[in-house]
Amino acid sequence: KNLEETTHYFFNIIATTEKHKVLPTILSRCQIFDFKRITVTDAKNYLAEVAKSQNVTFEDEALQIIAQKADGAMRDALSIFDRVVTYAGNHLSRKAVSENLNVLDYDVYLEMTENLRQANIPAALIQFNDILSRGFDSHQFIIGLGLHFRDLLMVKNPGTLDLIEAGELTKQKYAAQSQTVTVDFLLRAIDLANAADLNFKSSQNQRLLLELCLMQICSLTSDPEKKNLGFS
Repeated sequence: KNLEETTHYFFNIIATTEKHKVLPTILSRCQIFDFKRITVTDAKNYLAEVAKSQNVTFEDEALQIIAQKADGAMRDALSIFDRVVTYAGNHLSRKAVSENLNVLDYDVYLEMTENLRQANIPAALIQFNDILSRGFDSHQFIIGLGLHFRDLLMVKNPGTLDLIEAGELTKQKYAAQSQTVTVDFLLRAIDLANAADLNFKSSQNQRLLLELCLMQICSLTSDPEKKNLGFS
């Protein structure tokens, strides 16, 4: 009734994330605007403007981490930015932001991938234990590892390079590492990491589940003749 008999000076604004649940009779009387999530790049660029206006110096990768953590919400990005500045002061480094937000740095995944690529099970398990001892969530680790493999796959083709939401320095490191692994390895590693993610909550021994996943990924490139795979 309000929509049909509204006056020229009165406007109804309906906001929803589930447009399909709105009655067709209502939708037919509305002018529809579809809003998209803010991209990591756009969020990072806006944070750079805010930082400059507040005389805060920063590393490009530091703002990249904040923008990724915000997950498409600019308000969250600004809140995280304020919190990190309070913690780190007027210079935002990649290390300081990673520590404050308790997120695993991409260097961790680069190192883990090297251990897995070389089928170095002891090194992979020791690094995984170190990650846990530093208080990082093991479920988020395996999700991040799967995404890292996905990004390595994307940089193998110039046409999919833009599908990676990362800074230029990070892309360069990904590109270098992607040359050391095959597409087959990445596809199978993604599948194993994804299976571990799906089975994580139902597992009775979550640590063993992820350790087994790491060992299975190591076996993708190991020499079958090396029965101990690094163990004596």
